[in-house]
Amino acid sequence: MSDVLKKGISMVLLSYEEEENLRVLLPQIKEKLEECGEPYEVIVVDTMEPLDNTKEVCKENGVRYVNQDKTGFGDAYRKGIRSAQYQKYFIMDSDGSHNPKYIPDIYHIFMNEQADIAIGSRYTEGGVSNDVLISQIISRSLNKIYGVILGINAKELSTNFRLYHTCMLKEVEPELISKHFDVGEEVLLKLKIKKSARGEKIKVVETPIIFDERIYGNSTRLLFALSVAYIKSILYLSALRLNEELKRH
Repeated sequence: MSDVLKKGISMVLLSYEEEENLRVLLPQIKEKLEECGEPYEVIVVDTMEPLDNTKEVCKENGVRYVNQDKTGFGDAYRKGIRSAQYQKYFIMDSDGSHNPKYIPDIYHIFMNEQADIAIGSRYTEGGVSNDVLISQIISRSLNKIYGVILGINAKELSTNFRLYHTCMLKEVEPELISKHFDVGEEVLLKLKIKKSARGEKIKVVETPIIFDERIYGNSTRLLFALSVAYIKSILYLSALRLNEELKRH
């Protein structure tokens, strides 16, 4: 990458008709980023064609607004990485399920533990999930499967409440191909592979959060379609890790 990253934090939110939620969240997010004591930017990645007044809400709150280039969560995720200008990369959901009050906790454990990735986790000790029961069952099962596939010692690997080093994300971004919510797991595996190729182990830390239901609106996650996408993801990530294991032997 030719551009030099600036000291500070890029906070990225991926939005799909989240105008009402962002109106609540953005002031809270900015307040909690101030507590981290570093310069920061907030970036909202919206759909290709605006579906609500998200752009106006961003303008009112003095945050950056960008549109993704293609459809799908995976493309929005990649757009966020490409848009970041600061050395640390925060990402969280824009529906209110991730409470901004945990931003300083995630930041401090990331810094204190000199981690590669810090996760706000509902499944680590002290964490709570207020999601509907069926979603909790599916999520817990997926996280156990992902733990085996990725070989990463963390309780929650499917969440998007994370803090990274931006340079690491920009290194793997051109390789990301996932189109759906599983892009977050693809990121973890490819970061681990990059570290392993350099003879290093990836360090992932977690801090507990309470995961809430969205504030306004309905989820766009259709259970059947999401399940199919995750099955494909499990097969893809398993093959990718196996391929890397074979290369080392």
